[in-house]
Amino acid sequence: MSQAEVAPVGAGRSRNPLWTFGILRSELATTLRRGRTLALLGVLAAVPVLIGIAVRIQTSDGSPAGPRDGGGPAFLSQVTNNGLFLVFAALAVTLPVFLPLTVGVVAGDAIAGEASAGTLRYLLVAPAGRTRLLLTKYTATLAFCLTATLVVAVSALAVGALLFPVGEVTTISGTRIGVGEGLLRAGLIAVTVAASLIGFAALGLFVSTLAGSGIAAMAATVGVLITVQILDTIPQLSGIHPYLFPHYWMSFADLLRDPVYWNEIVKNLELQGLYAAVFGSAAWARFTAKDITA
Repeated sequence: MSQAEVAPVGAGRSRNPLWTFGILRSELATTLRRGRTLALLGVLAAVPVLIGIAVRIQTSDGSPAGPRDGGGPAFLSQVTNNGLFLVFAALAVTLPVFLPLTVGVVAGDAIAGEASAGTLRYLLVAPAGRTRLLLTKYTATLAFCLTATLVVAVSALAVGALLFPVGEVTTISGTRIGVGEGLLRAGLIAVTVAASLIGFAALGLFVSTLAGSGIAAMAATVGVLITVQILDTIPQLSGIHPYLFPHYWMSFADLLRDPVYWNEIVKNLELQGLYAAVFGSAAWARFTAKDITA
């Protein structure tokens, strides 16, 4: 069969929405079945277990579970009284390092990993197209962001309910809400935390289009994460802090206020959207013009 006969078939197939869904489903399955991915999710699931056991041991003699200043890991101080707070504490502990680290590994490997394995060229031979393939990779990375966050939240909820009593939730504002609303807030917090990673995921995907090695791309992405987080802690650079992607990550704690304080949460989501647009566009420009040799 000649190339002229093959081209229309491929072109027609590439425009089929079912074909696009098939590519995405295959990418999601591949991402979540990798041994490295399962190991990362296992580590994330273990973090709430370790926190819960540590708090249980520490408070067995009546000692307080942690600081009581109301921010970040200070949720630990409430875990003993209500296991639901283990969800908030676990997300507060994993968000600065563990969650973005796992996302950086997946995003950095998205394109560069295929190139180093010699499979990227074959993916592009299929009637997918570079833009569609890039969108599929990014969508799969976003799905992993949500999956990783839910793994932490569900593990923390299970451990919290097993080791501690579960009841009404005392908000940061001092009011009390029922268990049902507390669970709803926990779910909203998990989604917000996952959304906080979309900008970094786009940055990692851009780095992945620049590198020819999956390991190099993952290392570079994680290096950018560490560098930006260090910059965000330097007081002399406070002028640029609001523009750094991790700056508003901990704003999810405002979802535990009554009423909810949305200001910094909205700023966080807007900043993540900006990073996603900028680095997503940069990734597209680089990938569509890249000479694929492997």
